[in-house]
Amino acid sequence: MTTVTSPLTGKVVGLAGVPDPVFSGAMVGPGTAIDPERRPTEAVAPVDGVVVSMHPHAFVVVDAEGHGVLTHLGIDTVQLNGEGFELLVNKGDTVTRGQAVIKWDPAAVEAAGKSPISPIVALEANADSLGGLREDGEAVSGEALFSWN
Repeated sequence: MTTVTSPLTGKVVGLAGVPDPVFSGAMVGPGTAIDPERRPTEAVAPVDGVVVSMHPHAFVVVDAEGHGVLTHLGIDTVQLNGEGFELLVNKGDTVTRGQAVIKWDPAAVEAAGKSPISPIVALEANADSLGGLREDGEAVSGEALFSWN
């Protein structure tokens, strides 16, 4: 079983609270979302594993069990072309849970007209394989968001 922890501190809004039908409809996969604090921050790895995809606005870490977890920083943030995001690791790097992966400023994303709400998605999973899924309340970076069997 994999425990997926929050890559950000903020309000848990669940996928239904994501202003994008692809994420809110769980088309990418099941999971939850965080509305982050509006201050410069670091998104951290939600699991131990290897970074298999890395973009300024999103990253995927695959753990030893083969579970891929997508962290997508904001909605439509690909349109910012990396502006305001600083990569701290590279594709292919091994990371540990809680290790800083990307520096960014959710307030700047919001000022650019994009939503900073950040989905955390279990890729290639079905909803039945997730347990303890959090969809509300507050989350501190590193706290459990769900387990994945």
